[in-house]
Amino acid sequence: MLYDCGESINPEVDVGQAEGAFVFGLGYWLSEHFIRDASTGQLLTKNTWEYKPPSAHDIPMDFRVSLLKNAPNPLGILRSKAVGEPPLCMSCSALFAIKDAIENARSEISRDTFFPLNAPATVDVVQTDCLVNVDNFSL
Repeated sequence: MLYDCGESINPEVDVGQAEGAFVFGLGYWLSEHFIRDASTGQLLTKNTWEYKPPSAHDIPMDFRVSLLKNAPNPLGILRSKAVGEPPLCMSCSALFAIKDAIENARSEISRDTFFPLNAPATVDVVQTDCLVNVDNFSL
């Protein structure tokens, strides 16, 4: 990720903020599924048995973050820019990549019709959207 944070006050902190925000967004788009009781509204996914926020093992192994050089913000504090929110917004790229992968999987079985992909794109949602059928497998 090449991130424009203006003139960084502390590059190590800014890189960490960019990484953290992106991984937070990965959880939002890919794994954090809230389930509520339809009649009471009570949250049913109360712990990590049902609710899956990202963990240290979910961070990409090869996750490169660089800060854009020579891009000061003349109106910002010490010529800096915001660090947390923009990388969070960029994490939707993972959802789009999964949508593209599902489209390709469906194309392989000649079932490439439109389908909505809502967040979170959990493993079970992706498998269902890929139209996985045991008849399509062979040894």
